[in-house]
Amino acid sequence: MEKIYELYGLRAEEYTRIVERLQREPNHVELGILGALWSEHCSYKSSKVHLRKLPTKANWVVQGPGENAGVVELDQRVWLAFKVESHNHPSYIEPFHGAATGVGGIIRDVLSMGARPIALVDSLRFGLPPDKKIVRGVVKGISHYGNCVGIPTLAGETLFEECYKTNPLVNVFCLGVLPAGRMLRARGKPGDLLFLLGSTTGRDGIHGAVMASGEFGEGSEEKLPKVQVGDPYFGKKLIEAVLQAVEEGIIEGLQDLGAAGLSGSASELASKSGCGVELWLHRVPLREEGMDAFEILLSESQERMLLITREEKVERLRELAEYYHLEGEVVGRLVEGGDFVAYMGQERVAMLPVSLIVDEAPVYEKPYREPEYLKSLRNFDQKSLPEVELKEVVQKLLTSPNLCSKSWIYRQYDYQVGTNTVLTPGGDAAVLRVKWTLKPELRSDRLIALTSEGNGRMVFLNPYEGGKYLVAEALRNLACVGAKPIGITDCLNFGNPDRPEIMWQLVKAVEGIAHACEFFGVPVVSGNVSLYNETVERDEIRNVYPTPILVAVGVIEGKRFMDHRFKDKGDLVFLIGDLKRAYSLGGSEYLKVVHGKVQGDVPAVDLEKERKLHQLLIELIEEGVLKSAHDVSMGGLFMTLLEGLFDGELGLELNLFVEDRLDFFLFSENPTLVVVSTEREGSQALRERVEACGLDWLLIGRVREEGLFTLTNNGEKVFEEELSKLQELWERALEFIF
Repeated sequence: MEKIYELYGLRAEEYTRIVERLQREPNHVELGILGALWSEHCSYKSSKVHLRKLPTKANWVVQGPGENAGVVELDQRVWLAFKVESHNHPSYIEPFHGAATGVGGIIRDVLSMGARPIALVDSLRFGLPPDKKIVRGVVKGISHYGNCVGIPTLAGETLFEECYKTNPLVNVFCLGVLPAGRMLRARGKPGDLLFLLGSTTGRDGIHGAVMASGEFGEGSEEKLPKVQVGDPYFGKKLIEAVLQAVEEGIIEGLQDLGAAGLSGSASELASKSGCGVELWLHRVPLREEGMDAFEILLSESQERMLLITREEKVERLRELAEYYHLEGEVVGRLVEGGDFVAYMGQERVAMLPVSLIVDEAPVYEKPYREPEYLKSLRNFDQKSLPEVELKEVVQKLLTSPNLCSKSWIYRQYDYQVGTNTVLTPGGDAAVLRVKWTLKPELRSDRLIALTSEGNGRMVFLNPYEGGKYLVAEALRNLACVGAKPIGITDCLNFGNPDRPEIMWQLVKAVEGIAHACEFFGVPVVSGNVSLYNETVERDEIRNVYPTPILVAVGVIEGKRFMDHRFKDKGDLVFLIGDLKRAYSLGGSEYLKVVHGKVQGDVPAVDLEKERKLHQLLIELIEEGVLKSAHDVSMGGLFMTLLEGLFDGELGLELNLFVEDRLDFFLFSENPTLVVVSTEREGSQALRERVEACGLDWLLIGRVREEGLFTLTNNGEKVFEEELSKLQELWERALEFIF
């Protein structure tokens, strides 16, 4: 028989701890509050001890982890606020609303810092074969909310693996801008009033945080009522109302109503302010009849913000609410002491120490051990693989869901809205300008670059090296457009941490990410953890690949940036970077798609060579030496070259002298490799610069006028095809989804 505390997501030892602390049995409202705030989703109780390993500080970091979003300096006039979060479980249960509210929630996190949201990035993982309902619903939900609210989705990635079949990953990032020195936080002082602004409160999303902290099984459809429903038009009105209140200086701080609803936002606000809080639930504007205290406190209805203000400012806030056709009401106040107290009329329905709700949530150091199966997966001799005809390989790779064109996704997004977009989706990183912030005179001459990475297969094979691999690739993407990194935000998507093998993945991946970020001097300024991405069906246990999603933010000092496409006939094409190491097929798309294997070890990153490559690329782009730059990643060198040709009218004549297996060279996903092109006159300078910093170069071909891709190895033509035919395969691979 299920215990009462289990209904609220609490464990026996946690319930015992609560009773001992209170010296009484908590009522059902208090249990609801503690169950939500002590959930994995809110408290990070399984990951907190390891997240401390991540570097979070730098001279340009204004606000690191611990607030609604991280904040860094762009220049002396403009600061940037950004964060990534997941909405995985809701997106499986109800794909459209689950994804849409994920967008709305991350927008409000950035808005909570007093920043205007100006860009979105999405990182998606779906099952294989793709579930059309889930894929269509998630993409439509993201496009619907972002397009309606008027914020462009500029970058992202979409990958497909069998392990995401019932646990899709929907990670959404938001970037905002604010004038330097005017950051707001969730802070107040006793006597300040709490003004609830936005939409009305309904029954959607109740105990959604607990649902997001549990694994899935048969009957997951019963959780449908817990998925929130968003309204982007209300979201847009809320953004403008809040920013006007910030401009007028009539609020002291902000807090989004996200996980655990009003109970979560009010208790976290009180904890950060070092005081208590009193809530008057009967004043909360409702959209449904007969809602009780439990429902009002735990509702996760969207498009709501808690504003900290003073008595003399309330009337102006009411005027703003009416002007923007929003609900606005004083629903509580900060008080002396340290208690969270909620009233429904004259009845006190909950009274808990704020510290118990927020600060005393349990922190677990869960046992972990390396999985036995990894030894056999890594013990792999790639030389034993049969050689496959190159034409067959190319066809399989171009039609792979992971390598084919994703334009059918990002064309549904209005990535030009706001007219800040400089470099559109489809390359290594998106680039945008800041031509306005909250005040027209606050502009920046610097450009911003955004990129997302999260190869779960690599992290599955070696979490530590995989973590380093992801950081290196994200920063290499920035370097390929000419940007220096200023911060990373991460969303750690893992399976069930109660299983020691899964916990080991989390620990080692965090350590790998931390090591690389420390080496490159790039802080992790915000983030999110999504655990229990597990499904148990008919005694089959399915955990997702360990999938840390990293969104890296970079800055371009001047106006010169680079894209990945070849420009002019006659340009020479070079491969530069770390070329003298063995070419590994471990974890590659070629190995899986062509040979049906997920095996091998992750090719380890030489961090020093990687850093030299980044710096070299940025300098060469600033100096105008390069015509294009594109990093070698999923699909290897061959796919990198094709991507530089697609959507153009040029071709490529590739001349190689590979003595070993050609497929190893063409399809390895080794790090620290970039394809660049330059005019013939500048090629000698390029070679000298590469050699001067201890890296390698290889002249591999030249851009040709006619749209042919020709590959010659050791003087023998081994592949030739029209680009138009290759591009048609690439573009139509997932046509059945849309």
